[in-house]
Amino acid sequence: MPHTVRIGAVGDLHFGRTAKDVLTPILKAVQDTHADVLLLLGDLTDYGTAEEAQSLTRELVSGIKVPILAVLGNHDYQSNAVDVITKILRDGGVTVLDGDSCEIKGVGFAGAKGFCGGFGRGALGPWGEPVIKQFVHEAVDEALKMESALARLRTAARIVLLHYAPVVDTVIGEPREIFPFLGSSRLEEPLSRLGVTAVFHGHAHKGAPEGRLTSGAPVYNVSLPLLTRLSPDQPIRLFEVLVDEATRGA
Repeated sequence: MPHTVRIGAVGDLHFGRTAKDVLTPILKAVQDTHADVLLLLGDLTDYGTAEEAQSLTRELVSGIKVPILAVLGNHDYQSNAVDVITKILRDGGVTVLDGDSCEIKGVGFAGAKGFCGGFGRGALGPWGEPVIKQFVHEAVDEALKMESALARLRTAARIVLLHYAPVVDTVIGEPREIFPFLGSSRLEEPLSRLGVTAVFHGHAHKGAPEGRLTSGAPVYNVSLPLLTRLSPDQPIRLFEVLVDEATRGA
């Protein structure tokens, strides 16, 4: 029998010393909407410290009992403690995706941080100094991570988690000068080619809430500052997926 999976998504918690109450309305929204899974789209912490990750994980897992999937963001890298933060989250029961995939209730999920570099004809190319080539290769590597994660999924419904935007549509509203630092169109190509149901990302606090891949699949910017500005009483984006057991694994 077909069944509906309700996905709640939010990014950019920036959980830190001055923002520890940020989770209260999010956890309440998960409960009120009867979400089956919660997606966290990077910048979980403010300064990328183990202390922040410990407090965040403790509040998350004690506040709700649904599966929690996450990708990290640039703020989570700030203190060079990514391995520690990832371990704390995973030990607490949060599934951190970094080129990984998993399945929950018949829906496939694939995630990676992504990277910046710009969009379309404005994307930075791997030309010139070694540091420029290294910068571009980081975006390419993140796209390859996502491609590999998606290729492992066998579900008909496939949801992608990113921190950085894969399309320019959802960063519109930010100053145009910083567009290249908000995402990369290199992330978009494997998503459209392999086929996805929807993409969620954060990072663009002043961006637009929705865009499209070239395949037509929706892309949602679920940065918390954006969500609360659009709807102060609803700090998560709710997305429903209809799963047909007869087509599962197709």
